[in-house]
Amino acid sequence: MVTVSKKNIVLIGFMGVGKTTIGQLVANKVNRAFIDIDQEIEKDLQMTIPEIFKQKGEAFFRKTEKDYIFKMCEQTTGKIISLGGGAFQQEEIRKKCLENCIVLFLDLSWEHWKKRIDLLIETRPILQHRSLAEIKQLYNDRKTIYASHHIKVDTDHQNPEAVVDQIVDKLNL
Repeated sequence: MVTVSKKNIVLIGFMGVGKTTIGQLVANKVNRAFIDIDQEIEKDLQMTIPEIFKQKGEAFFRKTEKDYIFKMCEQTTGKIISLGGGAFQQEEIRKKCLENCIVLFLDLSWEHWKKRIDLLIETRPILQHRSLAEIKQLYNDRKTIYASHHIKVDTDHQNPEAVVDQIVDKLNL
């Protein structure tokens, strides 16, 4: 039996919300290893996520993503793990993470998120060739999925350090 203090902490939220930045800062603060699933996939396949989508397709990426997340949930403890924005759409991933980890939802309002769109569009294939209305629909659809979590942290009007302090406090680490 893994105690709460040893459970992996999984960060979920819409793309560009700051899961990697916040995850690295939390990991440093609580002396845990940090794993970004997308970065691990890119490193192992020696391709960027946009290249994987283009050359191998989204279905291949989603299967690979699921394999990596399952491995992290089953073979590691005490890590801070950042999931890609779309990972939690897969019911099997959602179930596995909720059963085996502490799932922490980083929430950013649409109004605050859309200010970041120009920084994100180039590296997020799922955003490309979509209108703002289509992206907002994607945001809303995923927000419904992110409702399955253990802890929620609102990130509007907060710098990363304030978000980290809030997470550490909520986790009692």
